[in-house]
Amino acid sequence: MTEVKTEAHRGDWRRTMVIPVLMAFLVMLVAGIFLDRQNHQIAESRQRTDTLNQISVIRAKLEGNVSSNIQLVKGLVSVISTEPDMDQARYEDLVRNLFEEESQLRSVAAAPDLVIRMTYPLEANAAVVGLDYRTNAAQWPAVEKVVATGRLNIAGPVDLIQGGRGFVGRFPVYIGEGNSRSFWGIVSAVLDLDRLYRDSGLLNPELDLDISITGHDGTGRGGNRFYGPDLSGADPVVADVVLPSGTWQIAAVPRSGWGADPLATWLLRALMVGAGALMVFPILLTGRMVDQRHEHIRALGEREVQLARLSRRLNLALEVSKVGVWEMDFESGDEAWDERTNELYGLPNDGSPRSHDHWRAAVHPDDRERAENDFRRMIATGHYESDYRVVLPDGKLRYVRSIGALFSEPGHPDKVVGCNWDVTSDVELNDNLRRAKRQAEARNNELEAARIRIEHNALHDSLTGLPNRRYLDDVLKRHAADGYHGSGSIALLHIDLDRFKQINDTLGHAAGDAMLIHASNVLRANCRESDFVARIGGDEFIIVSSAGSSDGRLKLVADRIVREMRLPALHEGHEVRFGVSIGVAVSRTADIDVKQLLVNADIALYRAKALGRNRHEFFSEVLQAEVINTKRVADEILKALDTDAFVTYYQPQFCAQTLDLVSVEALVRWQHPEQGIKAPDSFMAVAEELNVVAQIDSAVLTQTLADLARWDKLGLNVPRASVNVSLRRLHDEGLIESLKALDIPAGRLAFELVESIYLDENDGVVAWNIDHIKELGIDVEIDDFGTGYASIVSLQKLHPRRLKIDRQLILPILKEPAQRQLVASIVDIGKSMDIEIVAEGVETMEHAVILRDLGCDILQGYAFAKPMSRDALENFLRQNAWARAG
Repeated sequence: MTEVKTEAHRGDWRRTMVIPVLMAFLVMLVAGIFLDRQNHQIAESRQRTDTLNQISVIRAKLEGNVSSNIQLVKGLVSVISTEPDMDQARYEDLVRNLFEEESQLRSVAAAPDLVIRMTYPLEANAAVVGLDYRTNAAQWPAVEKVVATGRLNIAGPVDLIQGGRGFVGRFPVYIGEGNSRSFWGIVSAVLDLDRLYRDSGLLNPELDLDISITGHDGTGRGGNRFYGPDLSGADPVVADVVLPSGTWQIAAVPRSGWGADPLATWLLRALMVGAGALMVFPILLTGRMVDQRHEHIRALGEREVQLARLSRRLNLALEVSKVGVWEMDFESGDEAWDERTNELYGLPNDGSPRSHDHWRAAVHPDDRERAENDFRRMIATGHYESDYRVVLPDGKLRYVRSIGALFSEPGHPDKVVGCNWDVTSDVELNDNLRRAKRQAEARNNELEAARIRIEHNALHDSLTGLPNRRYLDDVLKRHAADGYHGSGSIALLHIDLDRFKQINDTLGHAAGDAMLIHASNVLRANCRESDFVARIGGDEFIIVSSAGSSDGRLKLVADRIVREMRLPALHEGHEVRFGVSIGVAVSRTADIDVKQLLVNADIALYRAKALGRNRHEFFSEVLQAEVINTKRVADEILKALDTDAFVTYYQPQFCAQTLDLVSVEALVRWQHPEQGIKAPDSFMAVAEELNVVAQIDSAVLTQTLADLARWDKLGLNVPRASVNVSLRRLHDEGLIESLKALDIPAGRLAFELVESIYLDENDGVVAWNIDHIKELGIDVEIDDFGTGYASIVSLQKLHPRRLKIDRQLILPILKEPAQRQLVASIVDIGKSMDIEIVAEGVETMEHAVILRDLGCDILQGYAFAKPMSRDALENFLRQNAWARAG
């Protein structure tokens, strides 16, 4: 039994030894393979080092040769910058010096304005002179890059126009300094390709390497190969050739390939086998075991380092984010809070145990039940998240977000692991944002309301609320093409309030405003809802409507407005009455000219006012013709004033008793270039509108005074001249000064005033002027007496020198005794007030006899003489013609 146990023990030992022996063989095999690979790698590394050393020399030579050539050319560029106008001879002298240096330069060309003008050597490169880079598709991209960047560019190898291949370096040339610096052109230097390869050692026959160069145009490893075979699959040694613009990549492999010497390899393998045989297997086994132990220790150390690194990162993340971590045991209910969690809930970090009661006591009472329900409902799904408020010991509120997850581990009770963080700033920010949003929305609403108010105020009258002129213009433009609301027509009613100025002057502007509001209400009430009513001025309104097929409806509307405007309106207990005048203009054509339509309505309104107010008038072709005629007459009157076309005619006045000449009345006539002499009734109304009657009066006065002086020199006895004076001229505050400048002889001039002039007792300027006219020795006469409303009191205040009885009262005295008695009464009134009586319109000598007998002092009329020109009057006076008529 003992032997059996010994054999078994030996067998066990042998079996036990099998593993170490096998392990020893495996270790030797692995060591052999490792050493063999190490030998191969060392040999290859040595080869790579030798290869890299060789191509580094070539790389350095390439960089040095290229850089030295570039430096040579840069000197030339600097000279050209200072001598931009050099010629070929000067250029050759400079470049010849460059070629005396050891270089690979083949030629150098200068291209001002990108056209080659100079080159060296000229004989070999004459073909390139005149080359415009911009037209050379092969070279322009590289040249354009130099122009765009302002930097050196090396291109190539390229096929040269003068033959062969080479590298081309292009240099931008600038002249001037600072802000005056400008682009002159480029200088192109051609490096001889073969010479550069030879001088850099690439063509050395002793070089036992296969070499390739990539990076056409300096594009580096990503560029095209331009030298040597393709070595991309041979794991070559590479080096970058750094150029002044870009790089090349040079690659090389030994011609015999990578790997160690076969003889040395097999010798090493034999030595390893021998060494393995000499080594003791237990030593190898022990070494292997120790090695494994060290590997385990090293791996454990690395894991500890990784764990420490992760722990630091986690702690840093928790500290920066201010996140508190907590853990809860489901069975016991015990909780573990870290320092940050205690701080969040306002509890001291004293290491005391925490429970659910601590959390419940810290949560805001209003949020407590909801937060607990959130936990119970969500944790069943394995994930929990809830936001709630925490009441700190000092009474402050803090908003906390809590997130947890269910964690299960075999053999241990379930736990919930979670984290808390303070979201108070986020909540407050959101509250501020919501509050700012509400404020912004309220502000936007206010701005929108203000915009609406501004737009409404810009388009409406503030007093009546009606649209204003701007709104009216916009409406008319929008409806010009197809009529008002597509009706194909537009009708405008231009309305002006009558007697509105008197209301403002007597009752005040408040009453005027009230009447404007009343008028706007009347207009709205008498228009259709679709009609447009606007206030366009102080007391002017416009109604825009469709015209329809006839004017019947518009007439009814206008009549109704006129009628209702006449009705009295109450203002502070007073009845206020006023009327309206309406001008109506209608257009039933396509593309209505709304501006002209407004003008037509205004013309019709003017006609309504001229016809007595409180009425309406439609614009018509006849009215338009009158307007055109008035405009023509007005233009001609203005031209006549510039050309002195208004001349003076004179009608003599005679003493009723002796028939001696006592005066002449100066009468204005218009010497029309086409129609001849025109009487005042054909132009005075238009002159009144033009406000030029005062100018006409002044011209007549000036001419009359000149004629009186002329007649005195001729010995013609004209005792006095009467000149008509308009009311507007009597309102001129500078009238007296202008009369003083004329040096009028006393008693030789009389001003005839129409009867209505002196009725206005409130007109201080007119009364002042009349008084001073008398002081200047100018007689004042009342013209057309009997046609106005002069009172005896007015005559007493004015006390004129003469009264001229109007012809309408003189003509009937032959047949109507009552009319004769009326004239006699006027004469008696004048005599009683020591006023001379002038009778005009004496057509017959029978008139003259009766008027003389009635007591008239002066006679004027066709019975003696018609109005005549100055020359005709002079002939009349020389011939004493009136004596024969008498």
